[in-house]
Amino acid sequence: MINKKYNYAVVGASRDKNKYGYKVLKDLHDNGYKVFPVNPKGGEILNLKVYSRLQDISFKIDVVIMVVPPKISEMVIKEVKNLGIKMVWMQPGSENEEVIEYCRKNNIECIHNACIMMEKNN
Repeated sequence: MINKKYNYAVVGASRDKNKYGYKVLKDLHDNGYKVFPVNPKGGEILNLKVYSRLQDISFKIDVVIMVVPPKISEMVIKEVKNLGIKMVWMQPGSENEEVIEYCRKNNIECIHNACIMMEKNN
């Protein structure tokens, strides 16, 4: 799921440098990954356009990275399925059993209990 050829949507992207929504986005961006920040507030982060929803991104998204509370993940995962996206990375704290089970039942590859910033270096 870690490949520089992929387009990544970072759901929960944040302007707050102390939040993981910022740290994950910056880490991937600084390391040459193609990232699309997603946050209902829109705007810009790291000179990147912030999309309000996944469906607003006009590029094909290969992997959705969740950096949001589990209740938000539960809503976003349905949008992931509707858009035909087949890979999701749930940062620690964004997953719950309902979302993981939804991924299993809908053939969405799901990584959880692992930080993408750490795993990309392995």
